[in-house]
Amino acid sequence: MSRVWLITGTTSGFGKRLVHSVLARGDRVIATARSQDKLDGLLKDCDAGVRDNLRTLQLDITEGEASLREKADKAAAFWGQIDVLVNNAGIGFPGLLEEGGSALLRKQYDTNVFGVMDMTTAVLPHLRARKEGFYGSSKAAVHALTETLTAELAPLNIRVLLVAPGSFRTEGIFGQKFFTGNNIADYDAMREFSSKIVGSFAGKEKGDPKKAMEVVVDIVRGEGVAMGKPWPGLLVLGEDAEVDVRAKSAKTLKVLDEWKEITCNVNLD
Repeated sequence: MSRVWLITGTTSGFGKRLVHSVLARGDRVIATARSQDKLDGLLKDCDAGVRDNLRTLQLDITEGEASLREKADKAAAFWGQIDVLVNNAGIGFPGLLEEGGSALLRKQYDTNVFGVMDMTTAVLPHLRARKEGFYGSSKAAVHALTETLTAELAPLNIRVLLVAPGSFRTEGIFGQKFFTGNNIADYDAMREFSSKIVGSFAGKEKGDPKKAMEVVVDIVRGEGVAMGKPWPGLLVLGEDAEVDVRAKSAKTLKVLDEWKEITCNVNLD
């Protein structure tokens, strides 16, 4: 069965690789991005044999829910359906919390949280109309949102996949400079250390984004490495991500063990 995927942020990184992987499997793609010129370039990069299965649509996920609903309707009109929504578009502004403050945090959340939420609510009516569908997100800031959607959409036969990637060699992932617009002396050493760490990643990431997106398509289509496996709900990708998740889980379990008597001793008498 040929599915129709709507993917945001498709002109670089994971999104670009995902488009090519989906098309190679015979599915259809509605590729979106802020720049129509870059979308035109994506179209030219695709093999002629699969180009008929690709449509492009300019949108910015921060442009507001009403506008995104109109564009989601336009996207659905291409082939009369949307089966898979992948909220891939996002941005990162590295910096220290106190120095960046709420202004920098709001700037990031406008895209990575509220933009994702607006895009989701704009497309969900089309997934519900199909009585089935797939929703995927790859932004750490929306983990809780994605977990909530998992519970709410399960009765509607819409499956949710939270993708938690480690470091992958994608274009522009470290395109934003470390924030230094409000330097606080107490953080000088931390800022210098953090900015060097962020700057040292580019071009040295071990993760192959093409391999990662092949796995995502496998899971959605129930093929390849996902054949015969249950729907995971959470997909951790990358050796570094696996190490981090295990370390965080171990730390959480350690606290639970150490504080068990207190944790479980707060019921009403």
